[in-house]
Amino acid sequence: MTEESGWKHSDDPHIVLTAKGMRAMAHPVRVRLVGLLRKHGPSTATRLAEQLGLNSGATSYHLRQLAAAGFVEEDEERGTARERWWRSPHRLTVWTGDDMADEEPEAAAGFLRSILAAHTLTAQRALDAFETMPREWRKEVQLSDMLLQLTPEEAEQLSGELSEVIRRYRRVGAEEPVPEGSEQVAVVLHVLPDPKAEGEE
Repeated sequence: MTEESGWKHSDDPHIVLTAKGMRAMAHPVRVRLVGLLRKHGPSTATRLAEQLGLNSGATSYHLRQLAAAGFVEEDEERGTARERWWRSPHRLTVWTGDDMADEEPEAAAGFLRSILAAHTLTAQRALDAFETMPREWRKEVQLSDMLLQLTPEEAEQLSGELSEVIRRYRRVGAEEPVPEGSEQVAVVLHVLPDPKAEGEE
């Protein structure tokens, strides 16, 4: 997943996803807003609107909906009577209530579609810059997929093991010094049961 939705059992400050949260985040713009605040820090609706190519009224509306669900909050230290600043109090959104997909399948599907849209945009932006990337970074770009034969239990174990590996490299938001020459790298993980195409047995 991404900054917008993170690895299970994380020690980072996180918000646990609820049915209300899924419904609030079932919109690509809201996923991107949370992602921008987590990546770049506090901002105003006007500045966020410029980054997203939206008007500030629509952005303010989405921010209020996110605030009602606990994903963002006003940054009163920066805010003024004329301008409201917003911040994300969490580094990650964590999905722990697996039963929610059974209880709220429509909300869960909407949330996951929004996350997928954010992942797609991240990949597109990286590839748009591919030709001008420094060579040492260009050769590290990877887009791959692999088909595995797993039980649900094995799929859960695989996700957990991959999460543990990624956590070893996670420095975003951490207090430890950032190594010279490092850049932010998006690591996107999809563990998806492969639905059978029509006519397959």
